[in-house]
Amino acid sequence: MAVSYKKLWKLLIDKDMKKKDLAAAAGISTYTISKMGKGENITTEVLGKICGALNCSLDDIMEFIPDEPKEAK
Repeated sequence: MAVSYKKLWKLLIDKDMKKKDLAAAAGISTYTISKMGKGENITTEVLGKICGALNCSLDDIMEFIPDEPKEAK
């Protein structure tokens, strides 16, 4: 199952924030922001910091994308 942070990027646009602004507001590194841009996993602690900085909940910034079912052979 993959993770998508597209909701977070849209929220940043709506709030007129840049990724570096989010990093500063949430107290997280730009490396973590980079990992999120690639859809990689981050800790729940970081997710909590982001939600606190943006005053939102987890489902406002991320969603799980189900894996495609493998074809039967």
